[in-house]
Amino acid sequence: MKVAEIMTQDAICIPGSAKVAFAVKIMRQRGLRALIVDRRHDEDAYGIVTDTDIIEKVAAFGLDPNKMRVYQIMTKPCIVVNPDLGVEYAARLLIRTGIRCAPVIQEKLLGIISFTDILEKSNFVEQPKEVILEREIEKAVEEARRICQEKGHTSSDCITAWHAVEEIQIEAAHQQAKKLEKTFFEEYCEDYPEAMEAMYDNWCSG
Repeated sequence: MKVAEIMTQDAICIPGSAKVAFAVKIMRQRGLRALIVDRRHDEDAYGIVTDTDIIEKVAAFGLDPNKMRVYQIMTKPCIVVNPDLGVEYAARLLIRTGIRCAPVIQEKLLGIISFTDILEKSNFVEQPKEVILEREIEKAVEEARRICQEKGHTSSDCITAWHAVEEIQIEAAHQQAKKLEKTFFEEYCEDYPEAMEAMYDNWCSG
Protein backbone atom coordinates (compact mmCIF):
# COMPACT_ATOMS: atom_id res chain seq x y z
CA MET A 1 0.00 0.00 0.00
CA LYS A 2 1.02 3.59 -0.57
CA VAL A 3 0.77 6.49 1.84
CA ALA A 4 -1.87 8.13 -0.38
CA GLU A 5 -4.21 5.19 0.29
CA ILE A 6 -4.27 5.53 4.07
CA MET A 7 -3.38 9.14 4.88
CA THR A 8 -5.85 11.47 6.55
CA GLN A 9 -6.79 13.93 3.82
CA ASP A 10 -8.40 16.67 5.87
CA ALA A 11 -5.20 17.94 7.47
CA ILE A 12 -5.84 21.08 9.48
CA CYS A 13 -3.54 24.06 8.90
CA ILE A 14 -3.03 27.01 11.20
CA PRO A 15 -0.73 30.02 10.87
CA GLY A 16 2.44 30.20 12.90
CA SER A 17 1.17 33.44 14.40
CA ALA A 18 -1.83 31.69 16.01
CA LYS A 19 -1.93 31.46 19.79
CA VAL A 20 -1.11 28.06 21.28
CA ALA A 21 -4.47 28.18 23.08
CA PHE A 22 -6.18 28.28 19.67
CA ALA A 23 -4.18 25.25 18.54
CA VAL A 24 -5.25 23.37 21.66
CA LYS A 25 -8.89 24.29 21.01
CA ILE A 26 -8.77 22.88 17.48
CA MET A 27 -7.04 19.71 18.66
CA ARG A 28 -9.70 19.14 21.31
CA GLN A 29 -12.58 19.82 18.93
CA ARG A 30 -11.26 17.61 16.14
CA GLY A 31 -9.61 14.93 18.25
CA LEU A 32 -6.23 15.63 16.63
CA ARG A 33 -2.69 15.18 17.89
CA ALA A 34 -1.00 17.46 15.37
CA LEU A 35 -1.66 20.47 13.19
CA ILE A 36 0.16 21.59 10.06
CA VAL A 37 1.61 25.08 10.24
CA ASP A 38 0.86 26.76 6.94
CA ARG A 39 3.44 28.39 4.71
CA ARG A 40 3.59 32.16 4.44
CA HIS A 41 4.46 32.01 0.74
CA ASP A 42 5.26 29.48 -2.00
CA GLU A 43 8.96 29.29 -1.16
CA ASP A 44 8.33 28.81 2.54
CA ALA A 45 8.34 25.40 4.26
CA TYR A 46 5.48 23.74 6.10
CA GLY A 47 5.79 23.29 9.84
CA ILE A 48 4.07 21.05 12.36
CA VAL A 49 2.93 21.48 15.95
CA THR A 50 2.02 18.41 17.98
CA ASP A 51 0.41 17.63 21.29
CA THR A 52 3.87 16.67 22.51
CA ASP A 53 5.19 20.13 21.62
CA ILE A 54 2.41 21.75 23.59
CA ILE A 55 2.79 19.52 26.63
CA GLU A 56 6.61 19.60 26.74
CA LYS A 57 7.10 23.28 25.91
CA VAL A 58 4.03 24.94 27.40
CA ALA A 59 2.02 22.85 29.85
CA ALA A 60 5.07 21.32 31.57
CA PHE A 61 6.39 24.80 32.44
CA GLY A 62 3.06 26.33 33.37
CA LEU A 63 3.33 28.90 30.58
CA ASP A 64 0.29 30.83 29.37
CA PRO A 65 -0.91 29.35 26.02
CA ASN A 66 -2.87 32.57 25.43
CA LYS A 67 0.39 34.50 25.23
CA MET A 68 2.57 32.01 23.39
CA ARG A 69 2.33 31.57 19.65
CA VAL A 70 2.58 28.43 17.58
CA TYR A 71 5.80 29.49 15.84
CA GLN A 72 7.56 29.45 19.20
CA ILE A 73 7.06 25.73 19.71
CA MET A 74 6.56 24.29 16.21
CA THR A 75 9.03 22.25 14.14
CA LYS A 76 9.88 23.92 10.83
CA PRO A 77 10.83 22.75 8.31
CA CYS A 78 9.31 19.41 9.21
CA ILE A 79 9.75 15.90 7.88
CA VAL A 80 7.43 15.41 4.89
CA VAL A 81 6.26 12.25 3.13
CA ASN A 82 5.64 11.59 -0.55
CA PRO A 83 2.16 10.13 -1.24
CA ASP A 84 3.71 7.40 -3.43
CA LEU A 85 5.94 6.11 -0.62
CA GLY A 86 5.20 2.59 0.59
CA VAL A 87 3.50 2.45 3.98
CA GLU A 88 6.29 0.36 5.50
CA TYR A 89 8.87 2.97 4.47
CA ALA A 90 6.70 5.74 5.90
CA ALA A 91 6.46 3.84 9.18
CA ARG A 92 10.24 3.43 9.25
CA LEU A 93 10.74 7.13 8.54
CA LEU A 94 8.47 8.12 11.43
CA ILE A 95 10.25 5.76 13.80
CA ARG A 96 13.77 6.80 12.82
CA THR A 97 12.99 10.49 13.11
CA GLY A 98 11.14 10.06 16.42
CA ILE A 99 7.87 11.55 15.24
CA ARG A 100 4.32 10.19 15.21
CA CYS A 101 3.01 11.97 12.12
CA ALA A 102 4.11 13.98 9.10
CA PRO A 103 2.44 16.01 6.35
CA VAL A 104 2.02 14.34 2.97
CA ILE A 105 3.19 16.70 0.25
CA GLN A 106 3.56 16.53 -3.50
CA GLU A 107 3.87 20.10 -4.76
CA LYS A 108 1.05 20.94 -2.34
CA LEU A 109 -0.27 19.67 0.99
CA LEU A 110 -2.37 16.54 0.43
CA GLY A 111 -2.89 15.24 3.94
CA ILE A 112 -1.13 13.85 6.98
CA ILE A 113 0.15 10.36 7.81
CA SER A 114 0.33 9.10 11.38
CA PHE A 115 0.87 5.98 13.45
CA THR A 116 -2.91 5.79 13.83
CA ASP A 117 -3.40 5.75 10.04
CA ILE A 118 -0.86 2.96 9.66
CA LEU A 119 -2.36 0.90 12.47
CA GLU A 120 -6.00 1.32 11.51
CA LYS A 121 -5.98 1.59 7.70
CA SER A 122 -2.99 -0.28 6.29
CA ASN A 123 -2.95 -3.96 5.29
CA PHE A 124 0.26 -4.96 7.08
CA VAL A 125 -1.66 -7.67 8.97
CA GLU A 126 -3.51 -9.08 5.97
CA GLN A 127 -0.64 -8.71 3.50
CA PRO A 128 2.74 -8.61 5.26
CA LYS A 129 5.48 -7.26 3.03
CA GLU A 130 7.68 -10.18 4.06
CA VAL A 131 5.23 -12.68 2.57
CA ILE A 132 4.76 -10.65 -0.61
CA LEU A 133 8.51 -10.41 -1.21
CA GLU A 134 8.99 -14.13 -0.55
CA ARG A 135 6.44 -14.87 -3.27
CA GLU A 136 8.13 -12.43 -5.64
CA ILE A 137 11.48 -14.14 -5.03
CA GLU A 138 9.99 -17.57 -5.72
CA LYS A 139 8.46 -16.36 -9.01
CA ALA A 140 11.66 -14.58 -10.03
CA VAL A 141 13.74 -17.70 -9.32
CA GLU A 142 11.40 -19.82 -11.44
CA GLU A 143 11.60 -17.29 -14.26
CA ALA A 144 15.41 -17.12 -14.04
CA ARG A 145 15.69 -20.91 -14.22
CA ARG A 146 13.36 -21.00 -17.22
CA ILE A 147 15.33 -18.31 -19.08
CA CYS A 148 18.65 -19.99 -18.35
CA GLN A 149 17.29 -23.33 -19.51
CA GLU A 150 16.11 -21.81 -22.78
CA LYS A 151 18.96 -19.42 -23.57
CA GLY A 152 21.91 -20.90 -21.74
CA HIS A 153 23.51 -20.27 -18.39
CA THR A 154 26.08 -17.86 -19.79
CA SER A 155 23.62 -15.77 -21.78
CA SER A 156 23.09 -12.11 -20.94
CA ASP A 157 19.38 -12.79 -20.40
CA CYS A 158 20.20 -15.44 -17.81
CA ILE A 159 22.59 -13.12 -15.99
CA THR A 160 20.00 -10.34 -16.01
CA ALA A 161 17.30 -12.67 -14.65
CA TRP A 162 19.42 -13.77 -11.69
CA HIS A 163 20.44 -10.19 -11.02
CA ALA A 164 16.72 -9.30 -10.84
CA VAL A 165 16.28 -12.03 -8.23
CA GLU A 166 19.11 -10.52 -6.23
CA GLU A 167 17.47 -7.08 -6.25
CA ILE A 168 14.32 -8.52 -4.66
CA GLN A 169 16.38 -10.44 -2.10
CA ILE A 170 18.21 -7.26 -1.15
CA GLU A 171 14.93 -5.38 -0.76
CA ALA A 172 13.57 -8.18 1.44
CA ALA A 173 16.71 -8.16 3.60
CA HIS A 174 16.47 -4.38 3.97
CA GLN A 175 12.79 -4.59 4.89
CA GLN A 176 13.54 -7.06 7.66
CA ALA A 177 16.81 -5.38 8.71
CA LYS A 178 18.64 -8.68 8.18
CA LYS A 179 22.10 -9.40 6.83
CA LEU A 180 21.96 -11.25 3.54
CA GLU A 181 24.63 -13.95 3.66
CA LYS A 182 24.50 -14.97 0.01
CA THR A 183 22.16 -14.14 -2.84
CA PHE A 184 20.95 -16.45 -5.59
CA PHE A 185 22.94 -14.29 -8.02
CA GLU A 186 26.14 -14.92 -6.07
CA GLU A 187 25.42 -18.66 -6.05
CA TYR A 188 24.83 -18.49 -9.80
CA CYS A 189 28.16 -16.70 -10.29
CA GLU A 190 29.94 -19.39 -8.26
CA ASP A 191 28.35 -22.15 -10.33
CA TYR A 192 28.99 -20.42 -13.66
CA PRO A 193 32.12 -18.24 -13.36
CA GLU A 194 32.37 -18.15 -17.15
CA ALA A 195 29.09 -16.19 -17.18
CA MET A 196 30.69 -13.44 -15.12
CA GLU A 197 33.66 -13.35 -17.45
CA ALA A 198 31.29 -12.91 -20.38
CA MET A 199 29.44 -10.16 -18.54
CA TYR A 200 32.65 -8.24 -17.78
CA ASP A 201 33.77 -8.64 -21.39
CA ASN A 202 30.48 -7.09 -22.54
CA TRP A 203 30.86 -4.20 -20.10
CA CYS A 204 34.43 -3.51 -21.18
CA SER A 205 33.56 -3.69 -24.86
CA GLY A 206 30.97 -0.97 -24.25
